[in-house]
Amino acid sequence: MITIVDYKAGNLTSVRLAFEAIGVEAQITRDPEVVADAKRVVFPGVGAAKSAMEHLRELELIEALKLVISLGRPFLGICLGTQVICDWSEEDGGVECLGIVPGNVRRFQTEDPLCKIPQMGWNHVEFVMPHPLFRDIKSGSEFYFVHSYYPAPADPSYTLAETEYAGTRFASILGKGNLAATQFHPERSGRIGLQFLTNFARWEGLC
Repeated sequence: MITIVDYKAGNLTSVRLAFEAIGVEAQITRDPEVVADAKRVVFPGVGAAKSAMEHLRELELIEALKLVISLGRPFLGICLGTQVICDWSEEDGGVECLGIVPGNVRRFQTEDPLCKIPQMGWNHVEFVMPHPLFRDIKSGSEFYFVHSYYPAPADPSYTLAETEYAGTRFASILGKGNLAATQFHPERSGRIGLQFLTNFARWEGLC
């Protein structure tokens, strides 16, 4: 069973349906006790960092999320769910985030009028170290992105894969131990994305 965290950040149903498409049962919940007891957690999101943090506090989900990670259970962040696990975000004038991954979230900066922000569409993801989540996926495969901000981990060992956009090479997959997080949307990335989610459903949180 996959537990998908509902913190009023959207895109939850598409994540659940993606797991159902690969034959994996998934539940959506905002109950902190259910999250704390979950065997596998997916922390997705679409929206803004400030409102996401406000909702996490309101729903009393922060400690539950940190507990799941501390207990070594497989944890996957997606898009906004990846950004808010960092220390701090530039969004909304600056937002203190969860502080699970050391580092900040930055906004793309470009003077190229042909380079659109947010990035919306397919882009290459280059693996920088091996990981069980990459099984049967080639480095350089394309995944679907929708974002104006990107994670910049303070510790390079958290970077599992990189992508280039707006003249910036950024960490598109973070990970360490039982934690992994993608800036792209695997649930919107077709066959390759479903393979990534299949790998997560089989992953025991070791690498």
